[in-house]
Amino acid sequence: AENLINGIEASKNIPFERVLYALGIRYVGETVAKKLAKHYKSIEKISMASQDDLVNVDEIGVKIAESVVAFFASEENQRIISRLKEFGVQMEISAEKLANQSDKLKGLIFVVSGVFETVSRDELKQLIEDNGGKVSSSISSKTSFVVAGENMGPSKKQKAESLGVSIITEAQFLQKIQ
Repeated sequence: AENLINGIEASKNIPFERVLYALGIRYVGETVAKKLAKHYKSIEKISMASQDDLVNVDEIGVKIAESVVAFFASEENQRIISRLKEFGVQMEISAEKLANQSDKLKGLIFVVSGVFETVSRDELKQLIEDNGGKVSSSISSKTSFVVAGENMGPSKKQKAESLGVSIITEAQFLQKIQ
């Protein structure tokens, strides 16, 4: 019983975008859930969005918009969401997370490579997304910057140089979001 209680308590700390993804809305994967959470900030605002509103969100097409509208039109799904709220599950972006978001990196695509001194790779990726940037796993002509840490892979470095993609350090990246 104690494990169950601890599990319920831990679930209250799951970020809103992960909760949104976990609801299992058809065609809403982790990336789309993050986009919806960042744009609308709460489950209420998403549930009230029309198909036309939804397709205006970056990377949301008609198919996803229809699926989201249909999900929130279901009384059963509304009951599930109400129950989750009663249990204290996060149904909006926390004030702390909102305070840390900006559009300073909007339109920029980053590749993260190597080991970093002050933040982990996952924290660095989160900082990029929280500031409006996109993270990619591979370098292409569309890549804006490669954030290079210690032990960056030589093939990534070579590819960035051959494509003329700027390679920046962790410190240079952190200056961009100050």
